[in-house]
Amino acid sequence: MKVLVVGGGGREHALVWALARSHLRPTLYCAPGNAGTRQQAENLPIAAEDLDGLCAWAEEHRPDLTVVGPEAPLCAGLADRLHALGLAVFGPEQAAARLEGSKAFAKEVMQAAGVPTARAGVFSDVGEALRYIDSLPGPCVVKADGLAAGKGVLLCETQVQAAAAARNLMEQRVFGAAGGTVLIEEMLEGEEVSVLALVDGERSVLLPSSQDHKRAFDRDQGPNTGGMGAYSPAPVLPDHELPAMQELVIDPIVRELKARGIRFCGVLYAGLMMTADGPRVLEYNVRFGDPETQCLLPRLDVDWVETMVACVQGRLDPSQIRVRSGACACVVMSAGGYPGAYRKGHPISGLDQANAMEGVAVFHAGTAWQEEQAVTAGGRVLGVTGLADSLEVALQRAYAGAGAIEFQDRHFRTDIGARALHPRAVRG
Repeated sequence: MKVLVVGGGGREHALVWALARSHLRPTLYCAPGNAGTRQQAENLPIAAEDLDGLCAWAEEHRPDLTVVGPEAPLCAGLADRLHALGLAVFGPEQAAARLEGSKAFAKEVMQAAGVPTARAGVFSDVGEALRYIDSLPGPCVVKADGLAAGKGVLLCETQVQAAAAARNLMEQRVFGAAGGTVLIEEMLEGEEVSVLALVDGERSVLLPSSQDHKRAFDRDQGPNTGGMGAYSPAPVLPDHELPAMQELVIDPIVRELKARGIRFCGVLYAGLMMTADGPRVLEYNVRFGDPETQCLLPRLDVDWVETMVACVQGRLDPSQIRVRSGACACVVMSAGGYPGAYRKGHPISGLDQANAMEGVAVFHAGTAWQEEQAVTAGGRVLGVTGLADSLEVALQRAYAGAGAIEFQDRHFRTDIGARALHPRAVRG
């Protein structure tokens, strides 16, 4: 069986790692992959956004399953084009991917489905946006409608900040066409949590909760990043509350899309804010999270080839998803300067030592293989995970693994999971 994984980050290495454990013993390919995926898959020199190149390869080699990691190719219609070739794809078609590709569309679907979310206005005219901002009583969030590589959400404490954000998006086009339309919504207070579900078009199965850490530095300081670490489960959303959350924020979206003639197949990811008034959906993603995937997959006893095929064929069975007890944590090691300017090409040492530690797995993200060694090739370089019976030990293992790895100007947060272990100290 041939399986193609599209993408080249830490999420995709984790997916390759998980798929390789299937009893079906698939032949794996990864486009473009990284220095980690090459250990279990054949890396292909095709970028994840190169839809023509991916489809040409797929038409020639006919993979039995394609698993799409990043959002950009899904929003660009990769699944549609592969389906037109008669190929199976784990990942939604373009119409369903609009849940992530257009925040305005997602908000409209949420409202139609009755999903709790923040109050918001949608604007394509900057004057109307500024007048709406003037009418708001407190802090707000200004969001670019389209994809902006995770950077298009601007938290504004004052009306002056919000007006500047709207002008930057709509007039200066700091994120290009993504900011032509903006959402302006109330700022919610609470604790964030990630809920991911497998969906086969009809049924959904929730995965354990997880919590990401977006800020670059300890105690949630510094600029937003793609994610500096994650852990699972998140105490703010215990396992016994997952069925209610499924019915509140996942199944209504699947039903609403179906009513519109849109079938969702793949991963539906709800980013939630747990407020004093109950959960509110901040956004939906249409794929596995990064780095949430790196701390979720080790906790799951799943044959991922079988399960993804079942999703594609509309026969997802909850019994296929078995959750191991305990906890898992992922610490992201980044290049110095990330998310700003950083250098590439630094040799990485200590990978074998870290991988040999009990309960530790190192997932490559921004790496490349040069002159028979792994080197840095991106901002987020590695995701070092620890799996154990408790979150405390899982974090100890992850940090032990990170401590064994060296590369020039390496950086990682030292407080991943602190909110779960010491909630009062973190909240002050």
